[in-house]
Amino acid sequence: MKTLAISFLAAIAASSVWAIPGTLHPESGSPVRGDIKWKSASKVYVVSAKKGNTMVDSEFKASEVASLSIEKPNGLDKAIEMVENGQGVQATAILTKIVSEYKMLVWDKPAARYLVQAYLAANNAQKAYEVAQGVLADDKTGAYLGEFAPSYWQVLLKLGKNQQLESCLKKAATSGDRASSAEALNMRGDMIRAEGGDTPDTYTKALTDAYLRVALMYLDEPCREARFNALQKAAQCFDKLGQATRAEDMRARAKSM
Repeated sequence: MKTLAISFLAAIAASSVWAIPGTLHPESGSPVRGDIKWKSASKVYVVSAKKGNTMVDSEFKASEVASLSIEKPNGLDKAIEMVENGQGVQATAILTKIVSEYKMLVWDKPAARYLVQAYLAANNAQKAYEVAQGVLADDKTGAYLGEFAPSYWQVLLKLGKNQQLESCLKKAATSGDRASSAEALNMRGDMIRAEGGDTPDTYTKALTDAYLRVALMYLDEPCREARFNALQKAAQCFDKLGQATRAEDMRARAKSM
């Protein structure tokens, strides 16, 4: 069965109610498999595992834990597929259930990321923002690093929270993480389009200042997703400019990745 790796810092604010089958990987020593709980009062993980006929609890301080691996929630893959296929509204209930049951809003966890995207697809940016704030309460770097950040930026753009968005993009650009820097450029293009309106100058500026820069300058593997997104967005701009051949070239490049 596939597993989902998550950062140990991500569950710090979670209640002690949940217990999820998985494996705890300590900073030193062998991995421990069992039912994992987080005790917020004492800030320790408890792994309950059967030894013989007895259930034994092992406690680990958060600082002693390198990572957790938990079994992928039922329905997660299907819900992600629905969001990616433009069925975000239908996916909202499934993703909400997964996040609620696991009680771990994790900024790099697909369930949280796609729940935000699903709410955006349902034109409920405020709810997407509330979900995002719960995620970022566990790890503030999720606002400018990692896979969750671009979804969060879309929420800020939708709500007109430009000052917060600018702060996130500046941090992403100076973080030293090339993938985040590339996605920040993509968001710059999105901002240009949102602010400039439906004009040739707007689409040309979005291309030259953002999307084409990502497509041509960020060729390393960590930037693959950002480059794919840039090519798709560039194709949209060329469509608006009436340059169908160039638009099709962008899409062909994206498809070949």
